[in-house]
Amino acid sequence: MAEVKREAWGGRTAFIVAAVSSAIGLGNIWRFPGVAYENGGGAFLIPYLVAFLTAGIPILYLDYALGHRYKAAPPLTFRRADRRLEPLGWWQVAVCYVIAIYYAVVIAWALAYAVYSLTLAWGDDANAFFFGDYLSAADPGFSLDFVATVFWPLLIVWVLTVVVMSLGIRRGLERVNRVTLPLLVVLFVAIVVYAITLDGAIDGVNAFFTPSWSALADPAVWIAAYGHIFFSFSIAFGIMLTYSSYLGRKADLTGSGTVVAFGNCSFEILAGIGVFATLGFLAAQQSTTVAELEGITGVGLAFVTFPTLLSQMPGGAVIGVFFFLSLVFAGFTSLLSILQVVSGAVQDKTGWSPAKAGIVVGVAATVPSILLFSTTTGINTLDVVDAFINNIGVVTSAVLTLVLVAWVARAVPRLADHLNAGATLRVGPLWKAMVMYVSPLILAAVLVTGAWTYITDGYGGFPQWFLLVAGWGLIGVVAIVSVALSFQRYRRPDAENFAPDDVEALARDVSAARERVRTEGNGRSS
Repeated sequence: MAEVKREAWGGRTAFIVAAVSSAIGLGNIWRFPGVAYENGGGAFLIPYLVAFLTAGIPILYLDYALGHRYKAAPPLTFRRADRRLEPLGWWQVAVCYVIAIYYAVVIAWALAYAVYSLTLAWGDDANAFFFGDYLSAADPGFSLDFVATVFWPLLIVWVLTVVVMSLGIRRGLERVNRVTLPLLVVLFVAIVVYAITLDGAIDGVNAFFTPSWSALADPAVWIAAYGHIFFSFSIAFGIMLTYSSYLGRKADLTGSGTVVAFGNCSFEILAGIGVFATLGFLAAQQSTTVAELEGITGVGLAFVTFPTLLSQMPGGAVIGVFFFLSLVFAGFTSLLSILQVVSGAVQDKTGWSPAKAGIVVGVAATVPSILLFSTTTGINTLDVVDAFINNIGVVTSAVLTLVLVAWVARAVPRLADHLNAGATLRVGPLWKAMVMYVSPLILAAVLVTGAWTYITDGYGGFPQWFLLVAGWGLIGVVAIVSVALSFQRYRRPDAENFAPDDVEALARDVSAARERVRTEGNGRSS
């Protein structure tokens, strides 16, 4: 059969922009500040840095090496590494699919709130407006009582997503990322600069950075740091693996990965400063402290606490538009990267073109997204699905990836060679130790802790039947689908007869040649 021409990024810069755009998502803006504050404030930055160096960067490098060496989305990549590992790839695809169908909903909320900000439509009670007037939230369950204010912006988000996905890597994702990332940075820098000039802003920033040193003795703080780094980097559930598979043969994987990692963390720190500066202002207006405010993290921060302070802030309407557009841009590029994992896997399995796969995957995600999450019960379903798919599904993916790649496929040594071929930053025994021992043990602790908490304490006060359906039942479906899809035959012509580029062998030959030249030169000089 004719050789399949795989899509590719326009260059290293395009890849870095896309990877940074994927990593900087909604969690950077509303999750990191709250997690840091709740886990020791400034002291949290120490375990955060340790986790960054011992898990974030090593696993990011591993994802890059897998995708770049085997040139495929997760299922085919793991199949090429070891045929027994293909179900792990489909697990990652299923996880990404589930995340996409609810992640789009939060982007739709932000899009609606960007419009609401023009008139500060939530009035004096942002909490009642969000859960009542806007979402019309009902008790936990499943209904088809659609909410128009959610339905229409969600449909807009999905139409734009399908269009971009149908255009492929270079004409779609690459062009969008080149526009949205600069806009996101400009908008958020403007917010931060304005926020730190407000009354009480310095108190808010101090609350964010003031360390509680006793927190460092709490194992839960370290687990929280590793958990957050793992989610923040979009690692070990297919995104970075898929993105790196579109890189050219001669790619500096470790150099690019380091740029992406530091870019992501820098934005998180910037987001923390901006968020807590505004919270300091809100606390000052209410004659209280940041510690006594409610809703400092997650959905409550973005759609209740922040609108509340916008109503009291000079120029709140303008800042509101900037803030919610920042959420839209950050969320949209992350959504594209999540769906590319699914689209890439479908292309590998079926041999379809990027346009066909993008449209089919987009429509297949749009329908359940609208049916489940644009209804009066959507907020509760989203809450449970998000908790279980992230804390159980994603962390399981990470643990299995590290264990199976290292101890079943025994691929770590050759992946290290692959990373070192043409790398500006070479990996060695320390990287191997992190990937094979340290990170799996820590992430296993995160997984066991989270699962045990859900088993013994439930989650969020939701009824047990609801957790069994929307939580544990969902994880079960992901597992069944992962195994079932592994038995389907590949139609991509080069799927079964692929031989990875032996760039590491080339690098060794070049290194040996240089050594011979150096030795011969020394011999002549003596």
